[in-house]
Amino acid sequence: MPQRRNLLAGAAGLLATPALAQGDAARTLRMVPQADVTVLDPLATTSYAVRNHGHLCWDTLYGLDAGFRPQPQLAEGHAVAEDGRRWTFTLRKGPTFHDGEPIHASDAVASIRRWIARDTHGQTLAARLEEIRTLDDQRFELRLRRPFGVMLDALGKSSSYPCFIMPERFAALPATTPLTEIVGSGPYRYVADERRAGEQVVYRRYDRYSPSSVGTPGVTAGPKLAFFDRLEWRIIPDAATAAAALQAGEIDWWERITADLRPLLARRRDVVIDRIETLGTVAMLRPNHLHPPFDDPAVRRALLPALSQADFMAALFGEDRSLWRDGLGCFPPGSTLASDEGLEVLTAPRDLGRARAALAATGRAGARVVMLHPADQQTNSALTMVADDLLRKVGFKVEDATSDWGTMLQRRAKKEAVAQGGWNAVVVLFGAEDLLNPGGHPLLRANGDGAWFGWPNSPALEALRDAWLEEPDMEAQRRTARRIQAQFFADLPYWPLGLYQVDSAYRRGLRVERRGLALPLNVRRDA
Repeated sequence: MPQRRNLLAGAAGLLATPALAQGDAARTLRMVPQADVTVLDPLATTSYAVRNHGHLCWDTLYGLDAGFRPQPQLAEGHAVAEDGRRWTFTLRKGPTFHDGEPIHASDAVASIRRWIARDTHGQTLAARLEEIRTLDDQRFELRLRRPFGVMLDALGKSSSYPCFIMPERFAALPATTPLTEIVGSGPYRYVADERRAGEQVVYRRYDRYSPSSVGTPGVTAGPKLAFFDRLEWRIIPDAATAAAALQAGEIDWWERITADLRPLLARRRDVVIDRIETLGTVAMLRPNHLHPPFDDPAVRRALLPALSQADFMAALFGEDRSLWRDGLGCFPPGSTLASDEGLEVLTAPRDLGRARAALAATGRAGARVVMLHPADQQTNSALTMVADDLLRKVGFKVEDATSDWGTMLQRRAKKEAVAQGGWNAVVVLFGAEDLLNPGGHPLLRANGDGAWFGWPNSPALEALRDAWLEEPDMEAQRRTARRIQAQFFADLPYWPLGLYQVDSAYRRGLRVERRGLALPLNVRRDA
């Protein structure tokens, strides 16, 4: 590690970055995102880099404030009637798409229909939806068979998947047909002719963007202000090179710093380390439920006696427990629905022998496991190597499918068996805000082909999820959440690996106003 750090000062000069005149530099924000934008369509993947790209290019009907409560964004407001079975929404006047066309209710209706097919909240809404229709240019209506009390949370969710509002001609495409052109509704315009895969993504400020006039900026709520004429996302997968570029002033902001370089950057007076993502990130190991060996819940449970969440977290941050938590079930620790239900399977003393015996009893000892391994993502890669080691010790024959991030995302979508290019397990990282309740938790959904990659099928979990959505108050929701966690440990749609904190680093003099997501909105440079 010392050798790596000694190289930092010289590495910055190796970056192939164009020189900017002083005036241009003041109007340009240069940022290293957590990963490349592998696809343009934010409904094609749960990649957070693609999600953040989406929030620059498109707007939503509602946004989330710093307390993760929905606030109007493109919507001016709503009215609820018939005991929650009829919702009428009114759009603000003024917002336009990037082609100059006004945003109409028909665009919102088409966008909701496209989003419904992909999102976990949306799928639940679809099952309760009787009709969605436009009333006029500014208003549309949803009629429901049963109430859907989390309507605003669903339409305003910030992640996995946000309900971005697109022109009707694009939103009319099936969710399975990725967009290849962007005509957005957000504060920045995507510059297609400056896109270089693996190197840079460029955006320009949309001069006609009409920000919401209500709310305080936080997560995705409040006025979304673009103070820079030009935004450049520099794709720098190597952490040492990104740190060197930040120190040299060749970039302004590194979205997610790595744990090993945090102490070095913390000593720099010209660098600010900031915990913008307030709830932390949850690491999970997702098995493929369609194929052996993890199609058998007994095989999945066999891993539990040997799984140490602390081992996974220490691989990232060492023994500094201010940066990570273990003792996780299916809801983030400290959140409203977190409980100790069934946690003894992870908190009791670890016993590798018991895990090996449990696997042997299933008849699957020695089974082949193909692990997806995006080597260009340092956190994913480190956690994957710990998972590899654990699976081998328990008795699996592990094969690493090493690739870059974009290739991994493509393979992860394959439902075919391993012999036809499929996979068996993959490390997954989600912001804790995506996992706070059963309604929106992507990896807790267990509806087979409609579930997130890995495709678990558990009627018992699905029934409990429906029951949670019907509960009348928080106390009842907590009781049902305990039952969900008990069933979770029986079915194991995934293995929880721990929660860790993520920090950003940026040049002193940059003011980052939003909390919750590291979005380059409402960011300005001191004069």
